[in-house]
Amino acid sequence: MVGVALLAALFTCLGCSKASDDPTDATGGTGGSSLGGTGAGGTGGRAATGGAGTTGGNASGGAGPGNTGGSTTGGRGGSGGASGTGGRAGSGGSTTGGSSGSGGNPVTGGATSGGASGSGGVAAGGAGVTGGFAGAGATGAGGDHSSGGAAGERGTGGAGGEAPPGLHWVGRVDQSDPADVRCAWSGCGVIARFQGTGVSVELGDRQQYTVVVDGFLTPKLSASPGTNVVADDLGAGTHVLELYRRTEANQGESHFLGFDFGSGALLAPPPAPDRRLEVIGDSITCGYGNEGADQYCGFSADTENHYLTYGAIAARNLGAELSTIAWSGKGVVCNYGDDANSCVDPLPIYYDRTLPDREDSVWDFGSFQVDAVVVNLGTNDFSTDDDPSQAEFESAYEALLEAIRAAHPNAFILATIGPLLSGDDLTAVRGYIENAVTNRNHAGDDRILAFELNPTEGSEGYGCDWHPSLATHERMAEELTAELGTTLGW
Repeated sequence: MVGVALLAALFTCLGCSKASDDPTDATGGTGGSSLGGTGAGGTGGRAATGGAGTTGGNASGGAGPGNTGGSTTGGRGGSGGASGTGGRAGSGGSTTGGSSGSGGNPVTGGATSGGASGSGGVAAGGAGVTGGFAGAGATGAGGDHSSGGAAGERGTGGAGGEAPPGLHWVGRVDQSDPADVRCAWSGCGVIARFQGTGVSVELGDRQQYTVVVDGFLTPKLSASPGTNVVADDLGAGTHVLELYRRTEANQGESHFLGFDFGSGALLAPPPAPDRRLEVIGDSITCGYGNEGADQYCGFSADTENHYLTYGAIAARNLGAELSTIAWSGKGVVCNYGDDANSCVDPLPIYYDRTLPDREDSVWDFGSFQVDAVVVNLGTNDFSTDDDPSQAEFESAYEALLEAIRAAHPNAFILATIGPLLSGDDLTAVRGYIENAVTNRNHAGDDRILAFELNPTEGSEGYGCDWHPSLATHERMAEELTAELGTTLGW
């Protein structure tokens, strides 16, 4: 296995930011392995203890998380996305299509992918080493990736020659230590195209990952520190591996330490989708309990699957590369629960972070400019007895919209809520969101729209702690796909 530090000069990604951690050295081995990785973000977070919030009916906002790891309920979380720096070259994940399902269903969605696309421009200082991965960033027009296309630009890479071997990192990824690449937001991960019959990944965590090989879902990976086989006994030839984090930031960081392709070799990533989507939310967006048997189970990593959330499915439907920013229990003003600390650290505080639990881990928005942003927040603010006032909520929501606009000047922003709230709470929050959007429209921003996701339906069943079931996520994805497709001409 080749160590990541050995390949640092060739290691780049679409949308990776730098953190303050000092890099450490790692020695490389031999063969067709390549190293790198994404790290998961924050550990801890607000842990609501106490299991389901209601028994019997869907209380507005849903129930509080029942397990350790601090996952709260009622909110939505985000779905992972691709990151990108420099010219958007890159490799592609899935192509287009709808929800994948589980088992061996083909993945037809254009989820995340990317990587060095530029045929010609050398990634960070040289050609890719044999067997190692050169990095996953797009190259600029003819130059190295650091001086290539403008940040966030979807360039076609340098002229002449073939793109160097490389990985495409998905979502917000920290590569400040090339021997230990980290990520934490839901859905973050990596895409590798390789020649060979199998691949293993070296991990430094115990997270769970969705594994897609050549467009087909395979059994999930419940990682353990060390070498993890993700595909073997493949036919000789070229293959594409996609590895996405299923769980959310409060479960700790992912640590990608390297890949081993056996006697094979890493190739340039497939082309990245032309479209980019960011989804901001809470437990709903994270996929809290979506694989649970019913509403009476509590939180566990085993029942959370970001890949099958409404945001991830919609992104594949639309052929878009996805970045998810979501954390269970988080709100716009206050988080799930009524204690004195409920309103201390809502989701907007974390919006500019690469690794969400690290204040000094700041994301470079210029590295990954998106076409559309979906905001699905507010459930947790109104899920318990102490609700923020209308003025407090509208002011905070409008401030979040302003922050998103500053980060993504040209993106279309869709502001929504759903599907857990009902009754007076739902009516109130929808009105507050519409007011905040109207204020932004009057301020001259005409690329923000309020949108309604329909509430949960009993016939669709429920996930753990009254969260959306897989069927509800699929229905939400259809609604979101239709709205974005119509509005953006996708």
